[in-house]
Amino acid sequence: MKRPTGYDRRAMLKGLGVAVSLPWLESLSFALRRAAAAEKSSAPNRMAFLYVPNGINMKDWTPEKEGSDFDLPSTLAPLADFRDRFMVLTGLTADKARPNGDGPGDHARALGAFLTGCQPRKTDGTDIRAGVSVDQVAAARIGDRTRLSSLEIGAEAGAMAGNCDSGYSCVYSATMSWRSATQPLPKQVDPKAIFERLFGNGDDTGRAARDARRRSVLDFVREDARDLERRLSRNDVRKLDEYFSSVRDIEERIERADKLPPIVAPDLAVPATVPESYEEHLRLLSDLMVVAFQADVTRVCTFVLANEGSNRSYRFIDVPEGHHDLSHHGNEEAKKAKLHKINLFHTTQLGYLLKRLAETPDGDGSLLDHSMIAYGSGNSDGNAHNHDDLPILLAGGGCGTLRTGRHIRYPKETPLANLWVSMLDRMEVDIERLGDSTGALPDLG
Repeated sequence: MKRPTGYDRRAMLKGLGVAVSLPWLESLSFALRRAAAAEKSSAPNRMAFLYVPNGINMKDWTPEKEGSDFDLPSTLAPLADFRDRFMVLTGLTADKARPNGDGPGDHARALGAFLTGCQPRKTDGTDIRAGVSVDQVAAARIGDRTRLSSLEIGAEAGAMAGNCDSGYSCVYSATMSWRSATQPLPKQVDPKAIFERLFGNGDDTGRAARDARRRSVLDFVREDARDLERRLSRNDVRKLDEYFSSVRDIEERIERADKLPPIVAPDLAVPATVPESYEEHLRLLSDLMVVAFQADVTRVCTFVLANEGSNRSYRFIDVPEGHHDLSHHGNEEAKKAKLHKINLFHTTQLGYLLKRLAETPDGDGSLLDHSMIAYGSGNSDGNAHNHDDLPILLAGGGCGTLRTGRHIRYPKETPLANLWVSMLDRMEVDIERLGDSTGALPDLG
């Protein structure tokens, strides 16, 4: 690959009239590869995070061989056509999903810590706290380039308050995306509402009128709040500040919409209500994510296939029992076989999404070439509530910065957040640390 002008393979330090030759540095190497990939590609990079709950039968997930000659275990069989387009990453750990002195509540912590790398505060009250999620770090840095800084979707509604897991607020079990440590971003499950958020109703006159009304309402709210702040508690002031962060986000979106070129709504049949079929619902959400990336409405998406701890029945694949109940299989082979059917169903839906991305032209390639799709769970063995050696898969080319078609085994206890830091690097978002990360994950490119 031709390297960008201005860089030399052996960097030089010059001082006091002496030139010192440096070795080829891995971090510099990646920076050059990223710059070269960006120069070559005619399309932006995107990132998406897909979450499945309750862990996975790891024996049926983890390849035995490492490297490019890896085998395809049964749970990954639906992805056979894309074997060269993804990596299986073994050995990653979500330490902050562990109790660490907080007792039970592994399901809530699994999702709460998945993208944040932070220990969720054990509370079922309003004093929730986790950390900023990787998608929102990206949204804060590159979100001004698109109409929506990020998109949060899912196929199962969830409560944003109350006790859902051993003293943990329901918000942790139902929410993957966190704008700040105390501000979760609820996902949208209604495809029609998602479509309207992405593309509006196509009526520019109506949109202009709505934007004008929003501006007037926002002005009124700001005026009304000035007197209110003096009478609020510290906690309420924080909540109000979070509210105004959302208000500012709406204002910025309106301003971006005024500056960006118009978009054309795709010809996509969207039902008026949430589909009764779970599979149809998942595939419609996948289609919406694809068209959002294709139209460059957003470049960042989170997709929760089901809430953590979900006890959804999969009767339509001959599994009438609840998913969570089956995940506590007690090593009973009959229960593990049914759990395997659920795992297989989910990877089949991932296969559908990868196919849609691969078939969608984008610049000098496809959307899959110009995306990074992370898929996995914050639990490994749901029966034991393990949070090490997680089932993690990374698909897509990342605009030429990912070397796919491999199984990579990392040392035990390697933080999952190291993967998120590496993905941010490829989005041109350079940060030193995210949650419990210890650096970028090596050997991805």
